[in-house]
Order: sequence, then structure tokens, then C-alpha cells
Amino acid sequence: MNETSPVIDVVVPVLNEAHVLERSIRRLRTYLDVEVPFACRVVIADNGSTDDTAQVAETLAATLSGVTLVRIPERGRGRALATVWSQSDATVVAYMDVDLSTDLDALMPLVAPLLSGHSDVAIGTRLKRDARVVRGVKREVLSRGYNTLLRVVLGARFSDAQCGFKAVRTDVARALLPYVEDTGWFFDTELLVLAERAGLRIAEVPVDWVDDPDSRVAIRSTVCDDLKGIARMARGLTTGRLDLEPVRHRLGRPPVATPVGIRMIRFGIVGVISTIAYAVLFLLARQVAPAQAANLFALVTTAIGNTAMNRRFTYQVTGTTRLARHHVQGLVAFACGWALTASALALTAGLGHTPPMEVGVLTAANVLATVLRFLLLDRWVFRSATATPRTPELGVRPSARCITQNPATADERSAA
Repeated sequence: MNETSPVIDVVVPVLNEAHVLERSIRRLRTYLDVEVPFACRVVIADNGSTDDTAQVAETLAATLSGVTLVRIPERGRGRALATVWSQSDATVVAYMDVDLSTDLDALMPLVAPLLSGHSDVAIGTRLKRDARVVRGVKREVLSRGYNTLLRVVLGARFSDAQCGFKAVRTDVARALLPYVEDTGWFFDTELLVLAERAGLRIAEVPVDWVDDPDSRVAIRSTVCDDLKGIARMARGLTTGRLDLEPVRHRLGRPPVATPVGIRMIRFGIVGVISTIAYAVLFLLARQVAPAQAANLFALVTTAIGNTAMNRRFTYQVTGTTRLARHHVQGLVAFACGWALTASALALTAGLGHTPPMEVGVLTAANVLATVLRFLLLDRWVFRSATATPRTPELGVRPSARCITQNPATADERSAA
């Protein structure tokens, strides 16, 4: 970074915002000059505006020091942020919505943990106890429901994916952006999930936030796109297509446990395969052996394969470390399942049972045994592979001043 490079790039993505752009950028630039002790640059990222936004932005860039314009022909907030962030020479890149719904006093608490090295990504959150939010019931319900869905399906630990107030260390952004596919509103969520999966630390800052009644967000289409994005990421994480190991190694982060939701999906896939294999083996063995013997044979055979598949696919454990121990513990879990299915089989003994009836009863018992087996594997056999550190939350009110580097002088800020 050369001497004129800013410490912070604040990107404001805009689409047909000519009516509010000048007022917001002048307010933001004044705030940065007076309140932020670092050299800051404001980047207006115009993504496909068809009104006078570009003209207003050009005038601001020509008349205000520390304001630049980047024009992206195609629409998409995510595309605009990715374009500017990937080209930035600042230490930290941030963005905020043009309506400035978030109190600007939260900016220093947002960037301070990044500049100090405490965190890699920082987000404003409207869903923590100390946040002060003014918005309608509909948006509140949608926001909380969406973030709950992220926790259940993708195992997200951050509280608010959609607040338009975020910052990232530039080196981290460059490492993650090649993995981000979305170019629209899901960009934020995808970036945060990828950051967590790469073992990066995400700091959360409760913010004061007032809903913009003139918001241009199309809720219905945005919700549909978000659901598609969640499904795409769930598939990528489940199948292993989204491999963040290169990012983790590049940034020196420790291994990260697969979210419990993804573990359950993978375990379910293995369970379906094992159950089908069990039923086939039981029917084959039942032709030459008693029911209990056939049950034992089918369970032992599928248990060995089940443990091996879960070890590699569900819990991402490779190599020979603890291999024998895992299989011994897996057999213990199998014994618990066998006891359950054997008891179910014994209950059918006096009912004039037939092989098809036995398969039906054992299949039902196997469902219960599968639940028990997952709990044993998750909490006992592969417990070390499921331990994940919690996302840190900064206990800082937005009005606090967190100065983590030597303040830049006024001359240095104006020069930037």
C-alpha cells in the first residue's frame, strides 16, 4: 500500500438513487472527516442506474475530496461490492446503504476489531439485545425468520446477515470473493457463511437502525432468491463442492467443524444407504438363517460400512488417526442399535410373523436406532470433530470510540 492509500474504503452501492445520493454522501464525507481518525475514501458504486445517479455521483467525485465513482454496467449490489473490494488498496473495505439507515457512530466499533487484528469480518446487527431498531413488524418477522433459517440449514452462528453495514479486511475479501457466486442481495449471506466455514472470526456490533420507508428492495423476489441461494449453499456444503480449505490454509485458520444441520443431512444420506443395504442383507441371510442371526449379520456388516462412510463423509475425518478407536466406538453404537432392533424382533415372535412383517418392524426400529446412532456418533465418537468456537460479539455501544491504531492527521486524511 502506497502513502496515499486510505486505511478504509467505504463503498456505497447505488441503483437509481439520484434523489438521495448527494445528501447522503455529503453527510457521510463530513462525518468521516470529523469523527474518524483514519484516512477514508468513499466509493460510490453505481450498478446500472438509468436515472441521474451517475451524473450526481460524477459531480460529487469532482467537488468532494476523498470521494470517487466506479460505474458497473450490470445491476447487482453483490457485483458492485465485489468489483470495488477486489480492486481496493485500503486495509479495510466496508459498505453501507445509501439511505444511511444505520447510525454512523457504529462505524468505528465496526472497523476497530479489523484494524487491531482481533477479527477478519465485522457486521452490524439489529438482532442483538443492545441494538435499537425502528421498523415495521413485517420486516422484523422476515428478518428474524430468515436468520433462523440460516442457523438451522447452514449452521450459521452470526445473528444478522442482512444489515447493510459490514466491513472486511481487504486481504480476507480477496481470498473469499472468488468463492462467492451471488451478485445480488444474497451476496452478504454467502460471504458470511463462507467466512465461517473458512474458520474466520466475525465480530458483531449492535447498531441503531431506522427503517427507510422509501426502500427499493423487492421483498418477494429477494426472498425467493435468498431461498435459492440457501439451497445452493446447502448442496455445496453437503457434497463438499464448497471447499474452503485453501482459504483456511492461506489465512492460517484452524479446522472448522461442519454445521450440525449439514452433519444431519450427510448422516441421513449415509443412513438411507445403510438401511437399504441392511434390508437386502437381512432378506438374503433370512433364507438360510433364523431371524435373530440374520438381523445380527446384516447389522454388523452395515455398521462397519456405516462408520467408515460417516467418518469420511459426515465428519470429514481422514487418515488413520483414531481409526481403530472410531470403529470400536462405532461398534458400541451398533450394539445399542442391535439391542433396539432385537427387542423389536422379539416382540413380533408371537404374532405369526413373516419375513415381510419382520422387515417392516425392523425398518421402523432402525429409524429409532438411527437417531440414537447419530447422537452417539455426534456427541461421543466424533466429538472432537464437531467442536467449533463461538462467534465473538463485541460488547460495545455504537457511540464508543475504539482507536486501535495511531490516528491519521487531518492533512493525511485530506490527502487521501
